[in-house]
Amino acid sequence: MLRWRKQDIAPAKGAASAAAAKLNNDHQQSFFAVSSLSDWYVRPAMILTAFALFCGLLFNAAGHLYQWLNQPVTALEVKGNTQYLDSHKMLTKLARNLQGSASKPSILSVDIQEVQKLAQEEPWINAVHLKRRWPQGLEIEVREQVPIAKWGDKGLLNHQGDIFWPDNKQGLEHLPILNGPSTDTARVMEQYHSLSHFFKGSNTLMAGLTLQARGAWTLLLDNNIEVELGREQILARLRRFIELYKGHLYAKADNIERVDVRYTNGVSVKWLDTVAPIGDQLDEK
Repeated sequence: MLRWRKQDIAPAKGAASAAAAKLNNDHQQSFFAVSSLSDWYVRPAMILTAFALFCGLLFNAAGHLYQWLNQPVTALEVKGNTQYLDSHKMLTKLARNLQGSASKPSILSVDIQEVQKLAQEEPWINAVHLKRRWPQGLEIEVREQVPIAKWGDKGLLNHQGDIFWPDNKQGLEHLPILNGPSTDTARVMEQYHSLSHFFKGSNTLMAGLTLQARGAWTLLLDNNIEVELGREQILARLRRFIELYKGHLYAKADNIERVDVRYTNGVSVKWLDTVAPIGDQLDEK
């Protein structure tokens, strides 16, 4: 008959416990390994998903914001000091152009440069700048031409020496009348200012100046008398004319049509009815 003692089975229990502990440890190691492997792709996937959701929400919000900002253009406003510009006529022209476009004009889709170019076609505008004014307007800031002289029969000359051709020239009767080749506007302006100083303080003033194609100058007085100065010795000839005019011709100014001062020592006067030469032969014209 076999007998066993308690101490005989103790090692067996210890072995079983050791085996169980080892199995549990192996299971935990396997779990951590699987968990680490799972974290490797789960976290990036979660981050990418969150980023995609954020981009979708942002895109959706941007679309709603664009629709809210992109209102139809319903108002046009002119800014700037204008004296001669017909603002109503210009705005009507711009509004018709916008309404006649292929698509309905909206404040973001409207071609600012095209509208600006169309507004610049108005002769009285020297410079123009367009701004968007939310929610539904365009602001047209203009700088008007500054006329300093008439150019020929139909044109005007601005302070920069540029010629423009407006339809409305009312209120500009006081401006001097300049004329000449279109490439010599600055030269004509400079000569006019130089010669007009000789008439300061007198009862007669310069009303205009013309530069002929061959280079000769013709001066116009405010009593419609023309003074032919020629191409040379302009200042000397003008001084001679003024002395003679004050001394002899002023009293007969109403009967004078033209005075030619291209002579060496005198002038030639063309009366409204006849011609009366005074002086020697003509200088080089």
